[in-house]
Amino acid sequence: MSSPPRFGDNTSMRLFVNQLTVLDFSYLHAARGLVGESWQVDIELQGGLDEQGMVVDFSEVKRQVKNLIDDSFDHRLLLPADAPGLEIQGNRLTFHLNNGNRIRHQGPPDALQFIAGTEITTENVALAIHQALLPGLPGNVQSMTLRLYPEAIRGASYQYSHGLKLHCGNCQRIAHGHRSRIRILRNGRNDPALEQHWATRFQDIYIGTEEDMVAITSHNDQTCFCFSYTAEQGRFELELPADRCYLMDAESTVENIARHIREALEEEFPRDRFSVQAFEGIGKGAISETSG
Repeated sequence: MSSPPRFGDNTSMRLFVNQLTVLDFSYLHAARGLVGESWQVDIELQGGLDEQGMVVDFSEVKRQVKNLIDDSFDHRLLLPADAPGLEIQGNRLTFHLNNGNRIRHQGPPDALQFIAGTEITTENVALAIHQALLPGLPGNVQSMTLRLYPEAIRGASYQYSHGLKLHCGNCQRIAHGHRSRIRILRNGRNDPALEQHWATRFQDIYIGTEEDMVAITSHNDQTCFCFSYTAEQGRFELELPADRCYLMDAESTVENIARHIREALEEEFPRDRFSVQAFEGIGKGAISETSG
């Protein structure tokens, strides 16, 4: 098959798209356990101009590149493929932590993504995305650079994982997560101490629904919670140390998380009025306010 005609090959240009998409996912870490994360994605393509006078049409970047990233890496559990503590048996995985505890997961293959290396980093995830994208790039593209990075957050934030069994999209996957800001107004004024309290409480936590907790187990004298449900994409199971879990009486949507925090604050401080702004990753979330 002949190559398409190229124009402007002698003039190498760079096309960039900042904040092309956001990856919301969870990953396994030998010390921290199950970690929720949100990374922004910037991309730069270098090459000669095509017959349109472009390196690549912006619409093609947004369609092809963004879709591949979203389909293959977003809302998944990212696994460090070379980590010594990772064991795979069919569709069940066990991840041994440095402290002797473990995390076990079972679910459809599309809920997982293996990343080369012993840890999940922005660099090795960017390399995995680069390798997946490279075969589909036009012939005039000479090189590609990807930058993955967390949001710069001033103030309190936390990283949590969850799964929403009633969701019709990829949020139904039992172990995906987010890096999230939190803002709490107490009687109309920002309260940094309460924000930090809840951020610490939710740091590296799994927010589970009581209805989905099907068993209490034990490993190395450590109490574990086992969550399980069947969603549209299949059967999911997750077992992890109980001290890394936080239970709610409703689905762990960001709306219910904001409401849950507000109700807990109202119970602790019944004379005060609260507005809780909980984020789910970058630039989106929910606000729950004291009524009346």
